[in-house]
Order: sequence, then structure tokens, then C-alpha cells
Amino acid sequence: MQARDEFKPIPVRPPSDAPLAFALRCLVDLQLGSIVKHLRPRLATVRGRLLDVGAGESPWRSWLPASVTYQGLDIGTASEFGMAPGRDIVYYEGRVMPFADNSFDCALCIEVLEHAEDPELLVAEMARVLRPGGELLLSVPWSARLHHLPYDFHRFSPMRLRRLVESGGFVSVDIAERGTDVSAIANKLIVLTIRLLSPGVGLLWRLPAAIPTGLVAAAFVASAHLCEAFGLGSKLDPLGYFVRAHKPA
Repeated sequence: MQARDEFKPIPVRPPSDAPLAFALRCLVDLQLGSIVKHLRPRLATVRGRLLDVGAGESPWRSWLPASVTYQGLDIGTASEFGMAPGRDIVYYEGRVMPFADNSFDCALCIEVLEHAEDPELLVAEMARVLRPGGELLLSVPWSARLHHLPYDFHRFSPMRLRRLVESGGFVSVDIAERGTDVSAIANKLIVLTIRLLSPGVGLLWRLPAAIPTGLVAAAFVASAHLCEAFGLGSKLDPLGYFVRAHKPA
């Protein structure tokens, strides 16, 4: 079993740092673009105190209303995921969160659950630190390569996600697909193109394959955006899922 990434995922940095570059990335990086589509409107409605679980470099903070109090949380080994240290982030061992019960109004957990060795504990801890009626916003990948090895432990079907979130203490669980099967194919072709173009032995022989693969990938990316706009493609094999749930009031 391969224990290291062929190429590291690019950390998501705050859109406010380079808005145009971020917008262009969202067009090509379909995983990121689909997360943004679901997440940004939800962040605009957040009130009170927000806990960003697996905060990384706090990319979503700039989209929060000015009245929201932001608190990041990440594991002490976050640097192994390519993350730079950030402000207003508490680092912990990854199990019991260092916050009192009923401390936050919203918990944000974006593309983190698959890296948790004990996802049941992570969900239960988010429920514990949320106030009654508090909101959980969570996303996970479904069709995605193994990444951040050796810390990629899970893929969650919507049925498993619902059971996990409900058993962790949440109600009113809403699960939405991110992207379609066309998006998933496009994403795989992008990854293949990057791998064919990566430096190393045999690059000269890989280049002839990379060019047509890249062209096909570009066509599928365009098709993915069209399918999303017109409601085409299958939702049975999406890029991932976006979850919204609440702690009982």
C-alpha cells in the first residue's frame, strides 16, 4: 500500500488573498467549486460563535459576517497536511475538543471527517460543544483520490453519513450531492493529466499521453459545468456530499 501522496493537494487559502486566482481555481478544481457553491450561502447566515474544525489556513473566515466570532481548531500535526500556522486556531491532539459544552452556535467541518480515525467521536464532540439549536455544516468527498496519505481513512455514502450524524446527536439532517458523475469523471481526468505531467522518470514518454488527456479533461470540465447548470448527469456518483444538521433545541 502506497504511504505517500504522488502529489500533495494544494491547500485552500482565503479567497480574499487572491480573489481572481481563487475564482479560476474553482472553475477547474471541481471539488472546491462544488463546496463553495453549497457553503458560501450558508456562511452568510451564520450568527454568534463559529468553530472551524480542521481549520487549516482558515479559508472560509472572510465570508463570515463581521459580527461572527471565529474560532479555529486543528490537530497539532496540521503541518503534515501542508497547512501553515494561523491566528485564532487552537491545536489539540484530535480527540476531546478543548472547549466547554454548549460553547458555539455553528460548527464547520469541511473535508475533514475522512481524515478522522474516529469519525463517531469527532461528530459527537461537535454536537457537545454546540449550543442547543446550533448548526453543523459539513462536507466530505466521495469520488476522490487517496490524499494526505497516510491519513485518508474513510469514504461515506449518504446512508452512512446520515446514520453517523444522527447517532452523534444531530437532527434535521439534510444531505446534498456535490456535482454529478460527469464532474467525477472530469475530476479523475484532471488528476490523471497532472500525474502524467509530474516531473520524474519517463516524463518525455508521458508527454504524448498528457496532451490528449488534458484536452479531454478540459472538455469534461466544461461538460460538468453545463450539467450542473441544466440539472443533467447522475447524482448517484457525485464528487462528494454537503451536510446541514442541527443540535436539538
